[in-house]
Amino acid sequence: METYKPNPGTPVAELDTPCLILDLDSLEHNFKIIADTYKDTDVKLRAHMKNVKSPLLAKMQMDIGGTVGGVCCAKVAEAEVMVQGGIDDILIPNEIVTKDKIRRLCSLAHKAKIAVCIDNAQNLRDLSAGAVESGVTLGVAIEVDTSMGRAGVRSPQEGVALAKLATKLPGIHFKGVMSHQSLRGEGDRETRYIEGRRYIQMCLDVRDAIEKAGIPVEYVSTGETFTYDVATEIPGITDVEGGTYALMSTFLSYMKEFEFAGKMLGTVISTPRPGVAIGDAGMRAVGAMSTYKEAWPEVESPKGLTVEAMHDEQVVLTSKGKMPLKVGDKFTMRLGQQDVTVNRFDYYVGVRKGVVESVIDIPARGCFH
Repeated sequence: METYKPNPGTPVAELDTPCLILDLDSLEHNFKIIADTYKDTDVKLRAHMKNVKSPLLAKMQMDIGGTVGGVCCAKVAEAEVMVQGGIDDILIPNEIVTKDKIRRLCSLAHKAKIAVCIDNAQNLRDLSAGAVESGVTLGVAIEVDTSMGRAGVRSPQEGVALAKLATKLPGIHFKGVMSHQSLRGEGDRETRYIEGRRYIQMCLDVRDAIEKAGIPVEYVSTGETFTYDVATEIPGITDVEGGTYALMSTFLSYMKEFEFAGKMLGTVISTPRPGVAIGDAGMRAVGAMSTYKEAWPEVESPKGLTVEAMHDEQVVLTSKGKMPLKVGDKFTMRLGQQDVTVNRFDYYVGVRKGVVESVIDIPARGCFH
């Protein structure tokens, strides 16, 4: 069965819903902020593909500027899509441990520069064995746990030990260190700088210890959207793994310089009582859990509406005054957890000034492996 795709020139009001809208003016605005921020700096963006899941959008940012010329991918499957899309410099900021995935990783290394993160010696040895078997060289970066409580070394000493081993193993090229951070709640620039600097320094401490041991460190890949500008003031960072900035999510709405490019378009299917409208963009469309309100979308248009509840196929919208929507009307919502939403759709509907300009495939959706 052929997937429905709207034709260029279709007015937004005529689109079938639920529909993942990509506001092209806002997307280009966000890309230009990155390009301008990193124009004359040593640090550059290594965009995280878990957010947009599209090599075409990655190349758009590269063309506009501000990048290292490569990306990072959460999964091997995402990396495979990016290489197929013509991107030849990829870091996987996670650990890859199974034999099958290591083989796939090595296969990609025949076509592109591939690096992967590590935090234990056995995994490093397995990567070396796989690389030797495949006749390739894999780059490795040591992941440093700074605030996430997930994978990563917990001390500079662990990092030095791994770096020393990496320099001795065949098929391995030691590249550097990597970390990822998160910031709870809203952050003004001072808070973002203080907290971001504190976390990133943990990663830099590992870098410093490795260099003190006489091992060169090629890059420090760290940072994210909330520290995209902070990173320019921290010497030693080479890559910023920002991703949310491109489409934006409600939890970062305090970063006013970025615009919401990714949006959910829905249609009202019922107005059962005064002040209430039922829309067709429910949890299965936006990817939000009914019990996790922090990840719910927010109504952008019309203004003054609140997302009251999320159900599998429907969203409940409420208005304190007269409900401005009637059955058949369209509404737009800003995304709460953009990468989960993007993962639900086969394509973006690129819109400019209320009209469809293009349909952009999302080939990395569903890349869980």
